[in-house]
Amino acid sequence: MDLEMVMEELEALGKERTKKTYISNGAHDPLFGVATGAMKPLAKKLKNNQPLAEQLYATGNYDAMYFAGIIADPPTMTEADFERWIDAAYFYMLSDYVVAVTLAETDIAQAVADKWIASGEELRMSAGWSCYCWLLGNRPDAEFSASKIASMLDLVENTIHDSPDRTKSAMNNFIYTVGISYLPLHEKAVETAKTVGPVEIRRDKKKSSILLASENIQKEIDRGKLGFKRKYVRC
Repeated sequence: MDLEMVMEELEALGKERTKKTYISNGAHDPLFGVATGAMKPLAKKLKNNQPLAEQLYATGNYDAMYFAGIIADPPTMTEADFERWIDAAYFYMLSDYVVAVTLAETDIAQAVADKWIASGEELRMSAGWSCYCWLLGNRPDAEFSASKIASMLDLVENTIHDSPDRTKSAMNNFIYTVGISYLPLHEKAVETAKTVGPVEIRRDKKKSSILLASENIQKEIDRGKLGFKRKYVRC
């Protein structure tokens, strides 16, 4: 299938209700409103196809960009490729759930994520922290430096309340992910969550939401999820 055929398939899968939901969360035209689950049969046909993924991502159509992440071939992507993708990621569903997820399946993930965290740019920072969440929730604990993750928890504790809203959300999720999925620093993550306390996320035209990592960590512990690792990063 070529780009035109895939775009036609995606358009046929679009639903107006889903489109409105995506727009309310920050997406904008062009988009079709395709539920992520509805993309799976098409993804199975195409498998990993990086050239096609690049074409889809370049359309600027939200559904096409999301689908690009599903069929991408992450190990073939370079740092320059990811910089191009993050530049075009205009809201958090792209930065955190397409770019960060795809990056998490590469050997350069930590190096790129570190640069983004230090960038001072809201969605780059959000993608960097989110990438670590995907990594920690999937890869063996031995792949990470405990001292590095500990220093990242300290950074979150000291800066989260002064960070941009999307970055705050990703940082809060980082505390939670370390607390559940990275056993060497479970106790430190729990203490960090208690120190940080409630994190307020302001939303355009919506009531602010309050995130509380300590409660979420405890809920997962109660469910017997301590040490949980995802089998796959991408669906």
